[in-house]
Amino acid sequence: MTIRELMGNEGILLAPGIYDALSGLIATQTGAKAVYLSGASIAYTRFGRSDIGLVSVSEVHDTLAAITDRIETPVIVDADNGFGNALNVQRTVRYFERAGAGAIQLEDQSFPKRCGHLDGKKLVSCGEMVGKVKAALDARQSDDTLIIARTDARAVEGLEAALDRAEAYREAGADVLFIEAPQSIDEMRLLCDRFASRVPLLANMVEGGKTPIKSADDLATLGYSIAIFPGGAVRAISRHLQAYYNGLLSDGNNAAFADRMHDFNGLNEIIETSALLELGKNYEDIDSTD
Repeated sequence: MTIRELMGNEGILLAPGIYDALSGLIATQTGAKAVYLSGASIAYTRFGRSDIGLVSVSEVHDTLAAITDRIETPVIVDADNGFGNALNVQRTVRYFERAGAGAIQLEDQSFPKRCGHLDGKKLVSCGEMVGKVKAALDARQSDDTLIIARTDARAVEGLEAALDRAEAYREAGADVLFIEAPQSIDEMRLLCDRFASRVPLLANMVEGGKTPIKSADDLATLGYSIAIFPGGAVRAISRHLQAYYNGLLSDGNNAAFADRMHDFNGLNEIIETSALLELGKNYEDIDSTD
């Protein structure tokens, strides 16, 4: 199903954050109907760096392509600020759509952009972002590829300015609005009251961030259509890795960690090694006369 179709079902679409094909595969195997490819999580896992605009369009594309080659689950892709001006946005949309993106998220930050829950963000003008939204809509090949317009204005210009920007992006044709980092339930309720009946809204749940963490059901009650937990997987696995490496280096083996990790066969079961090897047999020693 497409993201648009999934949003049409009852309830809220919960999209766990992923960062590579393995995390996408495991999210799918555990029941995720859609996943969210986080630019921040790519920065964290691929470079061990913060989300401050260091990831390039090609690096996101290559990660996306590896994921969509492995799973059929629809992917919402974080395209940062489009990696440039409106023409860059069009290239990004074409590039990501060809790689299998189900939805492409664009934000109104300027360079250098940074995580929406970090301080010190800077914005492009509302007019420039409206142009980017329209450029993205013109560039996509299919209406099933959703364009998500994100504003980071809450932290820079205040809530009213964020609402005004969101209104402008909706009028420009954005399929989904993402008003980043509301700072209270009252603010979340206010923006849902204003927009939820007219356009789908996306909620971003960042553990330790500026927005109160709520369950998907609670967010649906407020009026949100999509809930993303973009960096939770990385925060979980980073803590797990700390414990694993501490144990290994302290004990000289993995015995104490054995019940918290897959063994060789367990991992091969997850990544479906047996099925892949069986598939390969179909192409072995084919008689050229057949």
